[in-house]
Amino acid sequence: MASPALDTTALQQEFDGLIEAEQRVEPRDWMPDAYRKTLIRQIAQHAHSEIIGMQPEGNWITRAPSLRRKAILMAKVQDEAGHGMYLYCAAETLGVSRDELVDLLNAGKQKYSSIFNYPTVTWADVGAVGWLVDGAAITNQIPLTRCSFGPYARAMIRVCKEESFHQRQGFELLNVLSHGTPEQRAMAQDALDRWWWPSVMMFGPPDAESQHNERSMRWKIKLFTN
Repeated sequence: MASPALDTTALQQEFDGLIEAEQRVEPRDWMPDAYRKTLIRQIAQHAHSEIIGMQPEGNWITRAPSLRRKAILMAKVQDEAGHGMYLYCAAETLGVSRDELVDLLNAGKQKYSSIFNYPTVTWADVGAVGWLVDGAAITNQIPLTRCSFGPYARAMIRVCKEESFHQRQGFELLNVLSHGTPEQRAMAQDALDRWWWPSVMMFGPPDAESQHNERSMRWKIKLFTN
């Protein structure tokens, strides 16, 4: 009988071969513990961000200026809830429960995107979040549709399609305001000024300052540098 060390070596070689061939790693495949932990950290943070991200815009559902705007915003917030569920399901295939992930978030041991700590102080902020924040998210997330872990990659296909709608509705909202009254134009400009740099910061720190970048690139969880 082969020793456990030899068995692990063979499994590691098989895993490395999948990564090198740009094939998908599936939940039943053997994977290094560090790969599993990295995925749990990243997918959980992504899922938490989708759920927390409902709140700044959800704050405007009861104050939307028309029934049409309210229906659009409700649909968007519902989409974000769905994105969180897709991602929690992907994380669960790695052997961690949704309750565990939420408990870790509440205990401060996991994170969500800090951009959702910024307040949405006017109606124009809903447009700025859609156009700028969701636009930055799409840029970051489209490569994830080709990441090495199958459930994460497949979940991101639908997420990215729906985020594209969110970006378009944000642009349309700001476009309407920019052709409105002087007060509406000023409100739109103020929202863009406040959300521009937080949106740019969504692309992450320089590669030299990113503690996860090199390993995630090597495992093809991440396909492009910051």
